[in-house]
Amino acid sequence: MKIVIFGSGLIGSQVAAKLTDAGHDVKALGRADGIDITTGTGIAEAVEGADVVVDLTNSPSWSDEDVLAFFRDGTGHILAAEAKAGVGHHVILSIVGADRLPDSGYMRAKVAQEDLVKAGPIPYTIVRSTQFFEFVAGIADAGTTDGAVHATPGHLQPIASRDVVSHVAEVVTAAPQNGTVEIAGPEPLGIDELVRRLFLVTGDKRSVISDPEAGYFGAKLDNSALTPTPGADAWIAPTTYDAWLAEKA
Repeated sequence: MKIVIFGSGLIGSQVAAKLTDAGHDVKALGRADGIDITTGTGIAEAVEGADVVVDLTNSPSWSDEDVLAFFRDGTGHILAAEAKAGVGHHVILSIVGADRLPDSGYMRAKVAQEDLVKAGPIPYTIVRSTQFFEFVAGIADAGTTDGAVHATPGHLQPIASRDVVSHVAEVVTAAPQNGTVEIAGPEPLGIDELVRRLFLVTGDKRSVISDPEAGYFGAKLDNSALTPTPGADAWIAPTTYDAWLAEKA
């Protein structure tokens, strides 16, 4: 299969390597390759002859207006180019529970992206993933004030990026589902607990304060908002947080 991936970051680079190893013709493209999805520059040429296009891009700015414009405009340009090129499958990576946190501008933007894909002309699969283990450090930094991390006990059910890569690669090489699949890690944990376990391994001396009001990037979090949807038959990944931390240590 000829597969074009927009986005060459943490997930994009790993998906490209995995699919290439499996014998597919894969290109992972970003700004360095002359691609600008916000303006459409380079997209038509990139998707010509592609069987599958995978959108793993992310906004460089998380302000509400910027992130909405990024996903709205970028998705529109990609879908329009795919329609002209006859692409048979459009895949995006989204977030479990995005529609349950409307107070977050980023989550609203991801829902807008999903809606455009659903209404678009290309057969599609939306992969909704829970938060990655690799992003817990960034969550801690975002919640740090005066040397202490304020972290909500609200649950995530985080997942190792390599497990995300494995399932996205399976989706990319399968038939379009014209629907949404969910993937998650094996256990729900409070964000405060995730940060504490990370700090035990890394030796970070910041204190961690359990604070239900701390929120999650602009939204208040309970124990269900960012865990798999009941009845969604989510794929549960094998790697536990403690096993991943042990490797990191």
